[in-house]
Amino acid sequence: MPPKNKSKKDTQPNLKPTANSNGNNTSNGRNLINWPPLRPLVPPSDLSLIPLLHDQIYLIPNYFTANLCKTYISFLASLPLTTTPGKPKKDEAVRVNDRFQIEDAVFAEMLWNSTALRELVLTGRMEDDDYDQDEGEKRRSVKEMWGGEPLGLNSNIRVYRYKPGQFFAQHYDDANTVTFENKQTAPIQARTTWTLLIYLSNCTGGETVFYPEPSRWNRNPEPISVDPGMGMALLHRHGDRCMLHEGKEVLNGEKWVLRSDLVVER
Repeated sequence: MPPKNKSKKDTQPNLKPTANSNGNNTSNGRNLINWPPLRPLVPPSDLSLIPLLHDQIYLIPNYFTANLCKTYISFLASLPLTTTPGKPKKDEAVRVNDRFQIEDAVFAEMLWNSTALRELVLTGRMEDDDYDQDEGEKRRSVKEMWGGEPLGLNSNIRVYRYKPGQFFAQHYDDANTVTFENKQTAPIQARTTWTLLIYLSNCTGGETVFYPEPSRWNRNPEPISVDPGMGMALLHRHGDRCMLHEGKEVLNGEKWVLRSDLVVER
């Protein structure tokens, strides 16, 4: 089991696609690639956060439609993905997959504002929602839930492809301090608190498995396994309160994942 204070991080330098891969490379490092439009989408009113483990893991089924997932897989397959080294650095978890990473505040803002995510996070609307809470209570509970006032998504966008035989061993996700920027506000000092994973494909294997820590009430808790269903989003807490977790080996098909992080004000 990797030590909690030395978790596996996304340490690979940002990869900037060539002009051939996107047709819209720019010199200032912003909006480097032409992401497909985020449509069609399920209306926010038809979606909710499903608590798999309260205060730790939430699912959003149908966050992306099947057609949108297929569009994105086709697009992402054209990017210059790089296979991670098979031998990790000391104290890092073993990870074998193909990945792409880019700083893109424009796409991060698009993911936040153009989908149901912003509304679900800011309202904390869940399947088992308590509609009797007043607005003040809901506001406080939302801040407590996400570890601060939610601002949006981390501009560090990551793309993962796991082919048969590839996996990500047990690890913790680190929190990061970031400077949050958007069109409406001046730069804000912020931090990440939750990991966002968007599963774009179905596959056999490739489950994301969480390992709750023993407690006085449950000394031997069962692992929590999440199948990577097409179009589903998963939010899980990271940083000091991150649960040990892993991406199981893919047995058949390909597992495509979009990754960002929830950003809150410091």
